[in-house]
Amino acid sequence: MKKPFNVIYEDNHLLVVNKVAGVLVQGDKTGDKTLTDYCKDYIANKYLKPGAVFLHPVHRLDRPVSGIVVFARTSKALERMTALFRKRDVHKVYWAVVKSRPKEEYGKLTHWLIKNENSNQATAYEREVDGAKKSELTFKRLGKLNDHWLVEVRPLTGRPHQIRVQLAAMGCPIRGDVKYGFSKPNPDASINLHAFHLVFVHPVKKEKLYLRAALPEEPFWEQFLEFENQKTGDKHLGVTFSG
Repeated sequence: MKKPFNVIYEDNHLLVVNKVAGVLVQGDKTGDKTLTDYCKDYIANKYLKPGAVFLHPVHRLDRPVSGIVVFARTSKALERMTALFRKRDVHKVYWAVVKSRPKEEYGKLTHWLIKNENSNQATAYEREVDGAKKSELTFKRLGKLNDHWLVEVRPLTGRPHQIRVQLAAMGCPIRGDVKYGFSKPNPDASINLHAFHLVFVHPVKKEKLYLRAALPEEPFWEQFLEFENQKTGDKHLGVTFSG
């Protein structure tokens, strides 16, 4: 098995990792070992910590998705990071690979989502319906390679399966995502959605962090690196799209 994660950033307050596709962030009915478990083991071994390790994810990524996950190492960091995500003071950039060409080069999608817990699937509606949560994202078509399109996505809300269901509603299901209408699964059961950049102000040190999770080490993904014109420390990340 591939190493479940790589460390991107670490201090006394936070542990930020790049998760491989296929690893759960938190436990579910499968009982499979989670990213949280792996990261607790890492902290326990590195710092020779006896007893229970305090480590909590402050947001989630779906199992078949790769990329950045932030963990809090103290209750203070957890409280403050949770507030940052809730207030949307965290800037998120994803890359998605789709087969169908998005009609517009860039745009904004607004849907109302309802998640069915039994089927673990979300449905997107064009207008408000009872019990649905408003979900918004912006997207930009970055380019085409080998019959697939690379799309940069910036979610403005953080709903379960949001990017997957909203891109599918636009007619552009993510490669490998059979749950939301792609024709066939990827051999490794991943989908081509990667949490690429995260920008936020450190909850304790108050400095701005520009974090980047390298694309999966996998030939299909790596060919898209040519689209990454933008360096991580780009001060304009907050206002512009890549490239």
